[in-house]
Amino acid sequence: MSTNGKPKLDGCSVLEPMEPDAPTPTPRGEGASKRKQNNRKTANRFADLNNFIDCTMGSLTRNEMAVWFILYRDTRNGIAVTSQDDIARRAGTSDRTVRRIIKQLEGRKLLKTVYRGGLQRGSSKYRVFPLAEP
Repeated sequence: MSTNGKPKLDGCSVLEPMEPDAPTPTPRGEGASKRKQNNRKTANRFADLNNFIDCTMGSLTRNEMAVWFILYRDTRNGIAVTSQDDIARRAGTSDRTVRRIIKQLEGRKLLKTVYRGGLQRGSSKYRVFPLAEP
């Protein structure tokens, strides 16, 4: 038996409970302002998602929604860099379907191909929009 009344396994030692960590002080200056900027970016992403769900999603097929969400999630600095094979794998569909869906989303002005990748050229780059542009 160990000192706290619980059985002790042979070859094991019983550790004393850890003290709770002291709260980490909030950094001031540069770090705090950068965190505020990141919070604004995150808030904008939630606003974009809300706009997409409220105004656009109802008119899309399941595959169109899946491709749009995958590309939106992969967006960094306004551009999503993802191969069509990777989109197809994550969406549970074929790469041929992904190519067709990308064209449909471009026609609806929810997506713009910035760079067309390919064999020996890397992944395509896309700009994703939550609402159809006028």
